[in-house]
Amino acid sequence: MKIKLALIALVTVLFVSCNSTKTAVDGIEGRTWKLKTLEGKDMTNLKLEKDVFFMLNKEESRVNGFSGCNNMMGTYTLEEGNRIKFSQMGSTMMACPDATFNERDFLEVFELADNYTITGNELSINVGRRAPLAVFEAVDVKE
Repeated sequence: MKIKLALIALVTVLFVSCNSTKTAVDGIEGRTWKLKTLEGKDMTNLKLEKDVFFMLNKEESRVNGFSGCNNMMGTYTLEEGNRIKFSQMGSTMMACPDATFNERDFLEVFELADNYTITGNELSINVGRRAPLAVFEAVDVKE
């Protein structure tokens, strides 16, 4: 009887701990994150054909998005404590001579980022403990 109770307690602890870790990670993956601020500057009134955004694909550990003129892509890893690392980042190479948005500044966020925070529908991508590199808002995908 004691063995059965111990086994039930162990399974319960494992189930609860796995679910709590999964919930923390699920908040950032599988959502479309639209750029709100970049290095503290408001980016909500950009005059672009498409919103600047990114998404994390959980099944493939891939990141993709739109950086103002070009599509971007790469890979990512998530770790405990809201740690994130982007790697193998790249983008298409379309020329945008009339660009009003500096894509390089946006793409640099993914090179520097090492952690994130989520508050409601808002995501901050950070490096260390300084002010956010960029702040994003969760949005519905427009088809």
